[in-house]
Amino acid sequence: MKFIEIGIDNKAFPGEYILHKPSSAIVLVGAFNDEKGTIRVLKDGKLFEDKISNFNKILLDRKERRDFKDKTCKKCKGARQ
Repeated sequence: MKFIEIGIDNKAFPGEYILHKPSSAIVLVGAFNDEKGTIRVLKDGKLFEDKISNFNKILLDRKERRDFKDKTCKKCKGARQ
């Protein structure tokens, strides 16, 4: 897992998970405002807004992404059989 800075080339999009550096928490992006220089995110059920520089994007390589998908809930898949 790698973390990269959010900037002009790589913006954060709503629905994407990113790292909030000051709290070391994975948060869900709600809104990206390039003009104000802020990102509004959802953390622990609460919305808050912080500077773009306090966030990093999360990059997973192919193997990590596959492992993550394998660990997800399989209850619905088993119910269809």
